[in-house]
Amino acid sequence: MGSCTLRGAITALVTPFAPDGSIDEPALRALVAWQIEQGIDALVPVGSTGEAATLSLAERERVVAITAEVAAGRLPVIAGAGSNDTAEAVKNSRVLAAAGATHLLHVSPMYSKPPQRGLVAHFRAVADVAPVPVVLYNVPGRTASNVEADTQLTLAAHPNIVATKEASGNVAQIQAIIRGRPSGFAVLSGDDALTVEVMASGGDGVVSVVSNAVPAAMHRLCLDASRGDATSAAQLHRQLSQLFSAAFVESNPIPIKAALALMGRIQNVLRLPLVPLDPRHEPALRQALTSAGVTLA
Repeated sequence: MGSCTLRGAITALVTPFAPDGSIDEPALRALVAWQIEQGIDALVPVGSTGEAATLSLAERERVVAITAEVAAGRLPVIAGAGSNDTAEAVKNSRVLAAAGATHLLHVSPMYSKPPQRGLVAHFRAVADVAPVPVVLYNVPGRTASNVEADTQLTLAAHPNIVATKEASGNVAQIQAIIRGRPSGFAVLSGDDALTVEVMASGGDGVVSVVSNAVPAAMHRLCLDASRGDATSAAQLHRQLSQLFSAAFVESNPIPIKAALALMGRIQNVLRLPLVPLDPRHEPALRQALTSAGVTLA
């Protein structure tokens, strides 16, 4: 794993809302404190799991400030700062770094579909001025464009780009990035179900959705995988596999918010256009949580 500072199980945090749709600050504080207590390695507030698309910049700034305050320097806080407008991505970077983010997660511009040279220009423009290190985020299923391995390796040479969250689901592409990366550049799985496979190929960890509900188990899975304890990592993977599936029966973060509500950690409130989990999925979600060792409220 070289000198990568970002590694292990990193939670893509949900943003808890009160019934009126405002940020539930006490629930957020409690969730962050519990994540840290359970041994999580880093936190990603206001990413896609955090419903950043429906948060104002002021709200994102508040969520990051609370996360950083509770974290109190104990672990990295990687704030989602992406935009399909490069100037906006630069502005977000400055605001969220000032709020306490130690790193910035930048998704490739969604909807615009720039060519690969446009992606390089976008990420470089952001990284050139970002006050803290940048993590690339490739998620073609949400952005409609793939940041190719060669493009990511070109960007990895930038001194302020330190990692990639790879959610392409393309293991061959992820392995090509791992093979070609410079020393100290972290490769993180963007898919819970691929964590063991990516880490067995030399990756450094995962930005996880399910770790919202099972932080200790995901931390242990990554620790085992990083130590080369394939048997134990595979066993944990099997124990969590139902949850890996259940967490994506509808668009993320619908199922994981339902899970946290079943655990009594947050209220099951989302902002439109997202809606609460279809009740027909709840029995399977309960079963998946129970099999993962979670005690329900």
